Amino acid sequence: MAGTLGSDEARSIHEAHPPIDLHADTLMWSRWTGYDLHKKHEPPLPMAAFGGHVDLPRMRDGGMAAQFFGLVSLPLADRVKGMARIVHEQIDALESQIAKKPGALRLVRKAAEIKLSNTTGEMGALLGIEGAHALEGDLDNVAIFSRRGVRYIGLLHFSANEAGFPAYGKGRSDTAGLTPWGHELVQACEQNDVLVDLSHVNKAGFLDACRMARKPPIVSHTGVLGAFEHWRNIDDEQLRAVADKGGVVGVIFCPRFVGGDGLAPVIKHLKHIVDVIGEDAPALGSDWDGFIVPTKELKDPRGLPLLTDAMLAAGFSRKAVGKILHDNVMRVLHDA
Repeated sequence: MAGTLGSDEARSIHEAHPPIDLHADTLMWSRWTGYDLHKKHEPPLPMAAFGGHVDLPRMRDGGMAAQFFGLVSLPLADRVKGMARIVHEQIDALESQIAKKPGALRLVRKAAEIKLSNTTGEMGALLGIEGAHALEGDLDNVAIFSRRGVRYIGLLHFSANEAGFPAYGKGRSDTAGLTPWGHELVQACEQNDVLVDLSHVNKAGFLDACRMARKPPIVSHTGVLGAFEHWRNIDDEQLRAVADKGGVVGVIFCPRFVGGDGLAPVIKHLKHIVDVIGEDAPALGSDWDGFIVPTKELKDPRGLPLLTDAMLAAGFSRKAVGKILHDNVMRVLHDA
């Protein structure tokens, strides 16, 4: 049941289509500081907090079904050993949180497991690696991480790695596509039921991955250039490439990337995606706890009913809102 924010209609939609967010970096804080997912937090600096956004009480208040937790390992790393260990330690942190309070949080991998966790009152936790440098050039790590519950791997973060080149950052290239190893990585992900995440990938590599994809790719947290001009955002050709393979695009909640604070810029990005590729593609990709200052109404999961109300006010149908909040991600998890 959603909390006090938002209308009765928004809360009823959340009951039927509980939100799933594609990207929050909370486990980074759990590994570093022992951040407790079971405790309700208030960011110490409300107007400038870049962490402390996600915890189970506030996820419940927002009516959520599940959260994808990004696994971060030195985004500017350049073939540094120890990156895989950092990811394993974040997974260890999640497992410790699950064991701390049985029946509150469950590691899930499949759409059916999310449904089951919701019927038992547990919040679903999914895992995604941000940047293939965490694999340390070893494709065997894809299977290893898959066995530990990782459900997506982002090919790039803020530095070039064995797979390709970032849209921005160290080793950036605007023309080079995926490397041969990057092509092998896409294949290895699909063979191990791991989604390919195209956040932070340069356009050439992005389109390469979509062309060879046999399963739906995702963009876990991004804005779109058709709504706001920024290096972080993807264009309509990229949107169509993802949609052609049945994928989803998670809209980020960061004012820097969506073009201003407030709900209206976030709605503008969601609407542009719907206008270009239809209502089966947009999703939520907050980037909470990822060194961003989020849109004020979406400073934590409690604000999600406000986003739902804003979508309804902007003319989105209840069906479209349900897809954006929940159904589109569930479909991709099932199809992949």
